Amino acid sequence: MLLPMPGQGVVVAEPPGTGPGYWSGAPSAVAVDGEFFLAYRLRRPIGQGRGYAIAVARSADGERFETVLTISKEDMATESLERPGLVRTPEGRWRLYLSCATTGTKHWRVEVTEADHPTLFDVRDRETVLPGDAKTGVKDPVIVHHGGQWHLWASCHPLEDPLQTDQMTTEYATSADGLTWTWHGTALSGTPGQWDSRGTRVSAVHFDGDTVIAYYDGRATAAENYEERTGVATGTDPAALIPVSREPVAFSPYRGGGLRYMHIVPLHDGRKRIYYEMTRQDGSHALFTELR
Repeated sequence: MLLPMPGQGVVVAEPPGTGPGYWSGAPSAVAVDGEFFLAYRLRRPIGQGRGYAIAVARSADGERFETVLTISKEDMATESLERPGLVRTPEGRWRLYLSCATTGTKHWRVEVTEADHPTLFDVRDRETVLPGDAKTGVKDPVIVHHGGQWHLWASCHPLEDPLQTDQMTTEYATSADGLTWTWHGTALSGTPGQWDSRGTRVSAVHFDGDTVIAYYDGRATAAENYEERTGVATGTDPAALIPVSREPVAFSPYRGGGLRYMHIVPLHDGRKRIYYEMTRQDGSHALFTELR
């Protein structure tokens, strides 16, 4: 397992303020041709902006980034933005998948924009690829091209009961083009009575031969919303993942223990760079990286 080691990470992006509700995180990154490109979410507390922007940034070393593009929630006509998904297609095109809250509701959808380069994303040219429906909100896509097809794990939330919308499962889908998806059911859900019983959200996936290794965010109660910790699940079927531990495997030493949205970037020399969002002593969340 490739696990974060709190205390050894380098801060990639500071939160936009001090204290609970100020977050920089939910990363998605790609390394190509000697450069790193990173998309991440910026958030203020509810009532002060919530998920107000997605930053797209560029780096030569994977640690020191320069912002090249900022997408606001107003640009996306959304109440809040959550985790983006940045991918490069086999043809060399770039896509940015954006999780958008439908204004005035608990519903989420995912839209996508495409460009020749991450600096050229223009969200005026976008389409909805994961609309959800009246009963389900869909967000936080993890998208991997493997074995000649696209694989997707998305966080899904029930909407029928307003008191239960914080619950989440991870649903699995495949696609020939990364735009039109076929759903294959629930890949991971919480274990009753355990640390992840209220919700499971796959954040990173690695294929190792016939085995799928998934890192996921989990919480036991609604009160732990925003402070999920990291667990690991495996399986031979991407649509059927099984947790490997009854306890989280990575968490912050501070306030609530939040360590979530882990992302893995394979490097050309066989090493990996990991990114994750972690709670700090003042309750804010910062974006960290480690090289392994």
